Amino acid sequence: MSAEDRIENAKVHYERSIFGGDASGLPVAERELDGVEADLALARGRILHARFFEKHEKDPRELELFQRAAELYQALGDLRGEGEARFWIGTYHQVVERDNDAALPHFEAAEDLASRADDSLTRSYALRHLAYVSHMAGQVDAARERMEESTELRRKLGFLPGVAANLVGLAYIAAAQGDRVEALAFLDEAQSTAEGSGAHGIMRQVEEARTEI
Repeated sequence: MSAEDRIENAKVHYERSIFGGDASGLPVAERELDGVEADLALARGRILHARFFEKHEKDPRELELFQRAAELYQALGDLRGEGEARFWIGTYHQVVERDNDAALPHFEAAEDLASRADDSLTRSYALRHLAYVSHMAGQVDAARERMEESTELRRKLGFLPGVAANLVGLAYIAAAQGDRVEALAFLDEAQSTAEGSGAHGIMRQVEEARTEI
């Protein structure tokens, strides 16, 4: 059911209660509107996250929105929604606050929730960011395992821009393991995958990685 449908449905339940004397549908309406609020909070939080990259200024409302979404999804028993919201809470801590310790439990929760909800896309994101946490902690083998698992999920989904982004990550990991030849091979595949899927932002990341590796 779309947000528009849920809002219209709430109106119907309101009218049945006020004019028909039947208030039995009000709890249903409230839950549906909680779902709308959660979806909207998550969407607004993502927009503020994009603004962070545009302006390089953090907005505390971003975290508040993701936390509100997680709270509502949890109350609704929506594992998929809660997993996505927890991922974004982790991303805020990792990317905006540069605090991997604060981000880690949220990424772990997101990966678990996404797995239980059979949400491969969110799980691939959680694993990617968990790989970054492991890499920064010097746990290169664990980082590679998580990034490879994320990449496999993305291949199965046909999410080629995401595959290209992960291949860049794998290139850095291979370089950290001392295998420059493999790292460059990952970058070659990342470039061809990015070009084929129109992922111009990832193509820039490939070129940056080539100068660093």
